[in-house]
Amino acid sequence: MQFRNLPSVDSVLADKDVAAAAKSFDRDWVVDLVREELDAARDQIRQGADSPDADHLAQSVLQRIEDTMRAEPRQVINATGVVIHTNMGRAPLSRAAIEASNQAAQGYSNLELDLTTGRRGSRQAQVQSLLRQITGAEAALAVNNNASAMLLGLSALAFGKEVIVSRSEAVEIGGGFRVPDVLRQSGSTLIDVGTTNRTYVRDYDDAVTENTAAFLKVHASNFRVEGFTASVETTELVEVGARRGIPVLHDVGSGSLLLTEKYGMAHEPTPQESIKDGAGLVFFSGDKLLGGPQAGIIVGKKDLVDVLARHPLARAVRIDKLSLASLTATLVHYLKGEAEKEIPVWRMISTTEAALKKRAKSWQTSLECPSSVEKSRSAVGGGSLPGETLPSWVLSLDCQGTSADEVMRRLRESSTPVIARIEEDRVLLDPRTVLPEEDGPLLDALRYAVAH
Repeated sequence: MQFRNLPSVDSVLADKDVAAAAKSFDRDWVVDLVREELDAARDQIRQGADSPDADHLAQSVLQRIEDTMRAEPRQVINATGVVIHTNMGRAPLSRAAIEASNQAAQGYSNLELDLTTGRRGSRQAQVQSLLRQITGAEAALAVNNNASAMLLGLSALAFGKEVIVSRSEAVEIGGGFRVPDVLRQSGSTLIDVGTTNRTYVRDYDDAVTENTAAFLKVHASNFRVEGFTASVETTELVEVGARRGIPVLHDVGSGSLLLTEKYGMAHEPTPQESIKDGAGLVFFSGDKLLGGPQAGIIVGKKDLVDVLARHPLARAVRIDKLSLASLTATLVHYLKGEAEKEIPVWRMISTTEAALKKRAKSWQTSLECPSSVEKSRSAVGGGSLPGETLPSWVLSLDCQGTSADEVMRRLRESSTPVIARIEEDRVLLDPRTVLPEEDGPLLDALRYAVAH
């Protein structure tokens, strides 16, 4: 044991850089960091490690200060080819959406002020108008995420009552978030009908009681059931609901406002289709295929949306001003017919194979290490279009005796971290998900990773 060789707290604080940090920041906090590092050193000594000197401990303290001061979340470059990457913040925003958010943050705004009358206004007025025009709904409401949207809808319309759901749609959406749990939290009771693979109209009709408040449909956005299956179309369920006086609530998940078939992918349900089919309320996300900020969007019949807007929970889950500003700017792109050009996720999805190959080759020519440009596949991701991929081209690195995991670690260590993917012990970088302005930092990171 080398406990007697451990430096004192004062000796570590005497380091000129640590001393400077103690003057710049709260001294008590810096002292606590020193003591924590000494405690960690004692644990290491007990496990057989040597006693660190004062310089080593000082560097550890300074690194912790630097880590604490670093802004989080940090910018990273997504070279995985997964367009809507949940672990990396899902959809990147358009330039207009970023600028709108910046303007809202830089000073005061007319968030709840009607500039025409000078009186109190609604923060939702503009976004509601845009959503009505785009989706064809009678009314709309934006909240902080889609889980909140569903929770608000069920709490407002079905508290203490029953909600009928197909057994195949009582799914886990992600992160442990499950439809049955949402129903339970809302105060409603789940009545599941049909079987895992087949549900019919009669199953819903037979389950209706005097306590039934709603039919709930949930799009299977993160998995796909194939084979001997049957499900009920929204129009069919709406017909039953109209006859029995029961509204249909439809969670379409990713909120695609464009037709995905145009890009060679399977059909993803759109809010516009659900509204046309007669759904009472439609729930969807703002930060997936819609390509905007984190938000939950509710569109549907005015009488139902009004009930949600007056519910006490609506204030608890309301959208913040920065997200509202960027969501509004994102929706304007759709109204102007420029979503494919201006919204990054759609620009990525629509990029041609030829353009991707050309870009991967330009990366290759800028590197002095063995590599190849190869055909590959990109994924949409983010709980959208399960199993669907897009043809792509990638830069494949020959790691030359260095493991792919080590190259990946070095990429993550760069000043702008790069996240790629590994296939067959090769590091692959897909240009589909790398923004054009990120090429410079990406190449810097690659040169660092392969230079060691």
